[in-house]
Amino acid sequence: MTSISISDLEVTPPSVIKQAAHDFAKALAESPAFQRFEAASARLREDSEAQQAMQLYQEKQQSLQAVLLLDAVSEEERAELERLRKVFLDEPAVIDYLEAEANLRTLCQKTAADLSQMIEFDFVAACGTGCC
Repeated sequence: MTSISISDLEVTPPSVIKQAAHDFAKALAESPAFQRFEAASARLREDSEAQQAMQLYQEKQQSLQAVLLLDAVSEEERAELERLRKVFLDEPAVIDYLEAEANLRTLCQKTAADLSQMIEFDFVAACGTGCC
C-alpha cells in the first residue's frame, strides 16, 4: 500500500476556491433559467388568486392531516382536497413557477454532472440526498 503525504497532493488555496465559487454563483444567477425562476417566484408571491388557492388547499390538507395519515379520510373529503389541489395547480402563476423551477433544477443537475466529470469526483453522490 502506497502512503500519500500532504506534499503529494495538489492543494488549492482557499482564496482561489472562494473566487471560483463566487464566479459560479454569479454565472448561475445571470443564467436565463435562474432569472426566469426568480421572476416566476415573484409573480407567484404577488398573485392573490394563486395565494388564495394555495391557502385553501393547505388549510384543507392540514385539517385532514390526521385522517390522511391513517388513510381514514372519506371519499368526499378526498375529492374536495383533490379539487382544491387541482385549482391551485391550474393557476397560471403556479404553472409558470413549477415549470421555471423544473428548468432550473435541470440546469443545476446538468452543471453538477458536468463538474463531477471535469473534476473526476461525483460530489453530488458524496453530498447525499440534500444536494441539488
